[in-house]
Amino acid sequence: MDIAGKTVVISGASRGIGADAARVFAASGANVALLARSADALTELAAEIGEKALALACDVSDYAAVEAAFAKTKDVFGSLDVLICNAGLIDPIDRLADASPADWAQLINVNITGVFNMMHAGLPHLKAAGGGSVLTIGSGASQRPLEGWSAYCTSKAGAAMLTEALHLEEGENGIRVMGLSPGTVATQMQRDIKASGLNPVSQLDWEDHIPAEWPARTLLWMCSPDADEFIGTEISLRDETIRTRVGLT
Repeated sequence: MDIAGKTVVISGASRGIGADAARVFAASGANVALLARSADALTELAAEIGEKALALACDVSDYAAVEAAFAKTKDVFGSLDVLICNAGLIDPIDRLADASPADWAQLINVNITGVFNMMHAGLPHLKAAGGGSVLTIGSGASQRPLEGWSAYCTSKAGAAMLTEALHLEEGENGIRVMGLSPGTVATQMQRDIKASGLNPVSQLDWEDHIPAEWPARTLLWMCSPDADEFIGTEISLRDETIRTRVGLT
């Protein structure tokens, strides 16, 4: 896909990987629709990017809100071509016995149902455009439990299965589906993890984390034909081969 002139919808776009992805895609000529709950942060980012950016306050766990945001994006830019399902929560970071049931359910609503909502609402638009890419943000946490992360690990396992399910059902219809496991990234989420003091991830030094620009650039590469061999799978930025293919140093 030549990304210039295409429209990319990014959830969780107010900061971290989502914000850097918006900058990277816009710099490559794409229109970017920025979704997040933080309207002020989105407005600031859209002003930084310029006319190629559209700020849309949206809670991805609310299907009607996602559907409305996609309709507005289509009205403004004419099509939807790429969905980046990036919105995600890490809280509650707490042992299962101590976790708030309401907070646990809210994380699942954002991290799993939010991905489903993006996929379900986006499919008609992608098909109308003749196909497109759906990219999800995975995690090594989907493969093993970590103390205090029962909700997060469960949600990432669920999102990985959604990625595989969408590929199975829509891959033959021109929908390119892939997941990206970025490893640990220098974002606010890692500051929250550090403050929790739970499990080995909280013991990592800040210098151990990669910059958010790396997964952002990888997401752009995933929209290119060079990444076609990975369609239907989740790639990892811990893989030096992938870093070389993307051009990261």
